[in-house]
Amino acid sequence: MLCWRQVCSFTQIYRQARTLSSDLLLSQINGCSHEDELFGLVGRNKARLSEKHVGSALNVLWQLQKKKPLSLRTSNYIRNHSQFLTLRILAENKVEHMENDVVVDTLYNILRLNVEDHDSLAEALVTEGWKRLERLSLPALSKFALCLYKQHMHFSPLLGKIAHIVDTKLDSIQDIRVLSVLMISISDVVSQSFRDRLIQKAEQLLGAESEVHFNYARRIALFLQNIKLPHRPLLEKCNKIFLKSACHLDIHNISLIFGLYEQLDFDNAEFRLVAKQLLSKSIDDYNDPETFTKLFFALGPMAEPAVRERLLATAVSMAEEFSSYQVLVILKTMQKMKCKNSHLLQKMASILHKHLDNYHTLQLVRLTQYLVLLHCHDLELFDKLKKLLFGFLKSSVVPADIAAIIRVVAMLPSTQVEEILVTKAAAVLPQCRLPCLNCIAAALVKWSHLGQLQSPPERGARLLQELNRCAFARLRGAGSLHLLLEELAYVNGDWFEEVLCGETMAACQRLVDQVTFANVLQFSFFLMKANHRSVSLLDRIASVTLQNIDKIHPLEIYFILQLFSILNYDPPQRKKVHFVCCFETHHLVLLGHVLAVAGYFPPVLIKMIFNVPFLSKLDAELEVLPDTSKQKVRLCLMKLNRAVCLECPEFHIPWFHERYCQHVLLTGNILDFCCGFFFFFFSSTDFECILDENKKPLSYMAQNILLGDTEGMHSKHDIKDMALPPGAQRIALEFLDAKDFSKDSHHLKGESAVKKRHLEMLGYRVVQIPHFEWNSMVLSTKEAQLEYLKKEGKSCDHFW
Repeated sequence: MLCWRQVCSFTQIYRQARTLSSDLLLSQINGCSHEDELFGLVGRNKARLSEKHVGSALNVLWQLQKKKPLSLRTSNYIRNHSQFLTLRILAENKVEHMENDVVVDTLYNILRLNVEDHDSLAEALVTEGWKRLERLSLPALSKFALCLYKQHMHFSPLLGKIAHIVDTKLDSIQDIRVLSVLMISISDVVSQSFRDRLIQKAEQLLGAESEVHFNYARRIALFLQNIKLPHRPLLEKCNKIFLKSACHLDIHNISLIFGLYEQLDFDNAEFRLVAKQLLSKSIDDYNDPETFTKLFFALGPMAEPAVRERLLATAVSMAEEFSSYQVLVILKTMQKMKCKNSHLLQKMASILHKHLDNYHTLQLVRLTQYLVLLHCHDLELFDKLKKLLFGFLKSSVVPADIAAIIRVVAMLPSTQVEEILVTKAAAVLPQCRLPCLNCIAAALVKWSHLGQLQSPPERGARLLQELNRCAFARLRGAGSLHLLLEELAYVNGDWFEEVLCGETMAACQRLVDQVTFANVLQFSFFLMKANHRSVSLLDRIASVTLQNIDKIHPLEIYFILQLFSILNYDPPQRKKVHFVCCFETHHLVLLGHVLAVAGYFPPVLIKMIFNVPFLSKLDAELEVLPDTSKQKVRLCLMKLNRAVCLECPEFHIPWFHERYCQHVLLTGNILDFCCGFFFFFFSSTDFECILDENKKPLSYMAQNILLGDTEGMHSKHDIKDMALPPGAQRIALEFLDAKDFSKDSHHLKGESAVKKRHLEMLGYRVVQIPHFEWNSMVLSTKEAQLEYLKKEGKSCDHFW
């Protein structure tokens, strides 16, 4: 008995000593401050290394690398070290004995050390993680899912299984970090309903936490990009986090965010202002190709002229160092900037010759588009591009790739169309979605008009007929409005307007009951593009909007109101639709203009817009907006100013756009001013005259009648005080062409209706002549036209 107790005591002492020794080794591993120190420790203690030691050693290796800048990391040295091989072998042999968290952490660490995805250790860890999937904690599950995502296993059954687990446990997830990692990892395998639940959960957690790390918001924005859903409320929450993290933003994060926003068609002027300020301060720090390319992409489109020239000059000097991808980004940004720097364009074209073989199909398509739009004249480069595109075309079996190549080849300078283009187009038509059919149609129509089809002309006509038949069949077979709108978003141009529009509207009428708050914005965008005034469809949009007013984002409400404004449609319950809510400064101007077209002037909104602090903030925002947006906002502010002066004199808002209008008139930048005659508040018309009491024209010079100097005036009353001779009347004649009406309708569009309203307020007798009447067979003679004018003018008989 005594001997047995002695043996037990000895065994217990031995175990305690071994544990203490192991703990000491673990502490030594965790205390290493250099890779060589750790590798030395591993080499001296191979026989004593447990699965916990191996896991800790791999974790320390990654943590040491993580602390270093990217340029100073030594992953290659680590992977090629003999003791790293020892660790990998030990880990693979002990994987079944590892704890759950150690399995996941080990997989994460070796992937961060750039071990190849198909490495035997990585495969063993993935397999072991799969076996324990149901037992993993949520943080470990999120880390494991991220590892699979980084291994490009986006559509694997394993990620599908993880998505199912997340679906069942979603209500219990309270950590935004865990949720954000899971969202991005399973983004390719989520259903629409599960996607909506994830978004709702993300909104809830972002709203509940006062401090959210930049990376969590970045992952959520990336999730939205992956599922191609610009969910504005969630994006705005992410944007607020980015703004709060402004002091930590660097060029990499800023360019990443701009890239995400571009893909999601989301913009925020405040973030643009912050980014511009940060980047402008440190512009000289970005002197290597990678960071400069990101700077050019982020700052170029909103840079001041002096900064813009510096960026362009640096791009020229650095051009030879750019990689293939960086050249593509520079050209894309130049196109966005509408850059006319021929020296830079020539430089980029010259270095492209050595990069062409590095691009895949769609990159080559985009590259060709940028060069054409930038008016590149390097014919040798275009010949090389054409040969490469034809190479991809011959081998490609993907309808979208084939259609994109055919469309971009049609943009290139050429005198004939190769047979392969026609053959490939004919072969792929039955498999094409509407956007692909649109690309092919655009090319065929162009070639037909230019007479470039080498095959018999009737073959091109037959191909177009077959293309139309495929498009009609796809529209008639559409059963989901959501899927149809996804396709229609990328369909435009003459083919759509002249051939497809009628059949598309018929499909929309058939699927009108599927309009919901989730797709009402996309449906509104389509109707704007179609320029088609269908009262039943507009009624459905108004009804769905009213019933779901709390579920639709305020900016989406603006776009719906814009549709009503453009098509001059008055919703049955318009006062319930028209409201003011939180917008960016420039969006408030756009909203005010849309409401003004409808004859609605909310006092709170008008007073908010027309005050000095607001206009000062607007000026700052306009500095960072794209040129097209900037011009649109300024034009809308002018029109709103004019409408308020004429229709709401009680607000006492002065007319302050005289200089702006004069500048636009001189530069001819805006089509709104391409008219025959200008007068009060820069309203315009094709022809104006003044008739005396006997209906005979008066001379402006003889009567010293004011034509248009309204600077400093406040309202129409100031103008009416400038009395005409007794019995005289102003006459305005307007010729209304197709753009003044919605398609296949004689209903006047909003802007044209407002124009007539304002002219009448200014005391004019307005005579509007629609193109469909003036160009009709009935008015084919001069006599008939004069008779028509007399009839329309009524009281102006003596003049006509």
